[in-house]
Amino acid sequence: MSPSTVRDDALLQGLRSHLRPLPPCAADDPALVQRLGRARLALLGEASHGTHEFYAERAALSRKLVAECGFQAIVVEADWPDAWRVNRYIRGVSDDPDAGSALAGFERFPTWMWRNTVVRDFVEWLREHNRALPPSRQVGFYGMDLYSLFKSIAAVLAYLDRVDPEAAQRARSLYACFDHCGQDSQSYGYTASFGMKPSCEDEVIQQLREMNRRAADLLAGSREDRADLFFAQQNARLVRNAEEYYRTMFHGRVSSWNLRDSHMVETLQALEKHLGAAGGPPKMIVWAHNSHLGDASATEMGDIGEWNVGQLARDRWGSEAVLVGFSTHRGTVTAASEWDGVAQRKRVRPGLEGSYEDLFHRLGEDRFWLPLADEPALAGLLAGRRLQRAIGVIYQPRTERMSHYFHTRLAAQFDAMIHIDETRAVEPLVPEPDWHAGEPAETYPTGL
Repeated sequence: MSPSTVRDDALLQGLRSHLRPLPPCAADDPALVQRLGRARLALLGEASHGTHEFYAERAALSRKLVAECGFQAIVVEADWPDAWRVNRYIRGVSDDPDAGSALAGFERFPTWMWRNTVVRDFVEWLREHNRALPPSRQVGFYGMDLYSLFKSIAAVLAYLDRVDPEAAQRARSLYACFDHCGQDSQSYGYTASFGMKPSCEDEVIQQLREMNRRAADLLAGSREDRADLFFAQQNARLVRNAEEYYRTMFHGRVSSWNLRDSHMVETLQALEKHLGAAGGPPKMIVWAHNSHLGDASATEMGDIGEWNVGQLARDRWGSEAVLVGFSTHRGTVTAASEWDGVAQRKRVRPGLEGSYEDLFHRLGEDRFWLPLADEPALAGLLAGRRLQRAIGVIYQPRTERMSHYFHTRLAAQFDAMIHIDETRAVEPLVPEPDWHAGEPAETYPTGL
């Protein structure tokens, strides 16, 4: 027996006394809900962007936190304009007839991230929850990502066209700087970063300052007016940050990743200020991938100078930010084989030997959670570095070790970890013929 096997056997023995069995619905675990309910910021991760159980458990926990613990906002790893359409629907102020229609704004790849059956049902629940509440007590749904450069430009212009046509004309003149790239964000980034075309940095900063001045002048406006302006102001901030993001993405992963996650936290801070204007500090729930919500300083990401939402949230909110990770050992997942590829229902290979996924599988429990922040002895057991799997919108099982695993120190990365040993693919709302067919067997086409 190898020394590593002996160490793992001792670790398994030690971990078993700390396992918290997870009910069929995580929201039925009083200790877990209580732990999250005390937070100002409940950050709920996922180990893939296409696993049914991760979405379902986050939705169930969020329903409980909204209904019983006073949480006021769901903030997701999605584009601001698309999520705002959902926000209007759940508040009963949109023309969308149902949740599926409200989610139709999520048009770019990967559509299944938000246009899936779990999110659809959760959005309908949010609308029903809000129905009997005054606007000041309704829960909101918001996006915090920054990929919507041109959709956000259009939103700023549409708002100004409605309230101040002269200001709209000035904004058009500034944003005309982007006209040469045909609404292709990466084309803009490439030509600007290599000096082939002038950057639009000065123009987007100037427009953001104009929107910030407008916001300062409207402090005494009606709730609806302030909400509309906040939406437009956030779009202007997104344009400013997205311009820099696309300009830096061709010069290195670290700087563009840091810009993206910094923007996400800026959005959380802006929401905190906006939602707290009528009362005390709001309580918010965040949905994003483990790689965004687990503290980057405890992972290989931190080794190369990357930070993320989880790390910045701990810096900003301290112990009032609770970071929850999710993991699975095997099953199926909705993912593509390449960027902009078709959605497939892919098999998730069993966790690699030496990974947390393999370790948790060997504990022999189908569903459990670990209170990492509340039990020093447990944190001590998981203080070392071990492989952890991260499946995004692309899953490449043939190169899984290189493509999807990195080292982390779990006890420092998350405050709690939920493990569901076998999981299944989330079901897309958008018709995906290849998804229903599933992927071919690994022996295809030889049969060997």
